[in-house]
Amino acid sequence: MLRRTLTIASLACLLAVPLAHAQAPAAGAVDPAAVQALKDMGAHLQSLKRFGVETRVSGERVLADGQKLQRTASAKLIVERPDKIRAVMRTATTEREIIYDGKAITLYTPVQKYYSTLEVTGTIHELVQKLQEEYAIEMPLTDLFLFGTPAAPLDKLESAMNAGQDIVDGELCDHYAYRQGKLDWQIWITASGKPLPRKIVVTNRTDEERPQSVSMIDWNLKPASNASTFKFTPPKGATKVDVVPRKNK
Repeated sequence: MLRRTLTIASLACLLAVPLAHAQAPAAGAVDPAAVQALKDMGAHLQSLKRFGVETRVSGERVLADGQKLQRTASAKLIVERPDKIRAVMRTATTEREIIYDGKAITLYTPVQKYYSTLEVTGTIHELVQKLQEEYAIEMPLTDLFLFGTPAAPLDKLESAMNAGQDIVDGELCDHYAYRQGKLDWQIWITASGKPLPRKIVVTNRTDEERPQSVSMIDWNLKPASNASTFKFTPPKGATKVDVVPRKNK
């Protein structure tokens, strides 16, 4: 028991070291270098013409008595800019696919074999906004398509700081923290090579329990794909259904 106690105490001290040396900014302080880090990352993300990305997401739901329940999900995307994307999203109970070839988008649920197809044109960025605004459909990793564009302005940040460095899945990253509106959010960006986000944490300050979502992000800059990757062929037995636009949009 003594050895276990010492081990846990040693680990706690190790984890506390970065925090002890991190310098908290004054209230409302915006570090220009922390803002520039987002600009550099956004510019690089917008320059990527073809990539694959996977994410593992955990989120918290707060019960009436304050107890938190954690849920997990995953998503895998293959992207070819400006107008092709295939996304697969999974939870313990659901699986969904989004396929876009620049001319039409298909939403598919493999378990139920339901699919819906809409004629849509435009860039992936425009598609993300259209799905959200007109159909209340969220594309996974939406921020990856918004960083570095006017849709993700940085002039509203209330605070921005460099929180030091950390290891994310074995890779050294620069850690930044921001406050904007009702959200606190942190991002870990690769410290060497091209700036890619590897982890994002969002804290909801509208809830006194401060629930968080955590996204771990893995990159493949040379994904395998072909013409069929962004084409949807209804499998045998699949049923086509209509997509209902959101009300009061």
